[in-house]
Amino acid sequence: MTEFSATDCAHMAHALRLAERGLYTAHPNPMVGCVVVRDGEVVGEGWHKIAGEEHAEINALDAAGDRVSGATVYVTLEPCSHHGKTPPCATALVDAGVAEVVVGLQDPNPKVNGEGLELLAAAGIQTRVGLMQGEVEKLLCGFLSRVTRDRPFVRLKMASSLDGCIAMSSGESQWITGADARSDVQRLRARSGAIVTGIGTVLADDPSLTVRDAAIDSGDRQPLRVVLDKNLRMPLSAEMLALPGKTLIYCVSDGKRQALANAGAEVIKVDQHDGLVDASAVLYDLANREVNDVLVEAGPTLAGSLIANDLVDELVIYQSPHIMGSETMGMFRTPAWTELADRQALDIIDVRRVGTDTRIMARLAG
Repeated sequence: MTEFSATDCAHMAHALRLAERGLYTAHPNPMVGCVVVRDGEVVGEGWHKIAGEEHAEINALDAAGDRVSGATVYVTLEPCSHHGKTPPCATALVDAGVAEVVVGLQDPNPKVNGEGLELLAAAGIQTRVGLMQGEVEKLLCGFLSRVTRDRPFVRLKMASSLDGCIAMSSGESQWITGADARSDVQRLRARSGAIVTGIGTVLADDPSLTVRDAAIDSGDRQPLRVVLDKNLRMPLSAEMLALPGKTLIYCVSDGKRQALANAGAEVIKVDQHDGLVDASAVLYDLANREVNDVLVEAGPTLAGSLIANDLVDELVIYQSPHIMGSETMGMFRTPAWTELADRQALDIIDVRRVGTDTRIMARLAG
């Protein structure tokens, strides 16, 4: 079993904090942080900032300069071994003359998957793998989901009253939660490769599905806007169609496909499942488009279908301190669960106040 010291852990924790700086900008590449240590001193550090630009290891090596020879390098993810938009980082580490590379997680991407470590070992560089692996996996849950499961990591966001209501019987729903909760949602959007909603939400609210918070430094990147619209009821006047960036509409019937294409949307026809657009097919297609993380902001039909079909990895529920009463709309429309045994159990992973509201993060148990 590989042994790591408290000093090793401190340096890898530093590398993880660096990796997190790419939360809004590194997509679709994984967030990676790197620290170069020589004689007990950090002589260089870096992180992967923007896809297509230098990787974390290169930035850290550049920062270390001529002090890199004989150093120990701590990097959250296995250095790449292939030519993509940039040269392989493993080769750069060999050429720099480092003595040891400590890795948080072996990269499961088939283009790497141990080859970077093999290249380092063949050059006589000592390697140790698995330091703070669980923390790295949490940070890279979207990337890992895409490369190992062929689908993005799916977060389902809901805003409700304390009694679980998301809209009045009239459909009125803006705004259930406060400004702080809505700002928090902007951060969820910014870290996502796509925002998914259903046609019911589009018809009711005409959402833009964009990142609008100027305080979030995501560069010019906007998530893909995705609408599940079985019968192509999407209005040609929908706000999102007039915005920069791409809107994808997944449908079952052709309908006004050409008109929507002329309006700037990309229309993709998929199969149906249980009378709805097949969400599994949508997620598979998004993974092929290199989407790591999906944020779902939808009504009870799509939300309930995703839950029932085990397609939700994480629930993010913002609860406002209000009671909206009985003549309202609930969060999930599911199959007929008639017994307590039908319940979907949740594992609560975080509960905190966000302004006047409460944010609950949970995973589906089992």
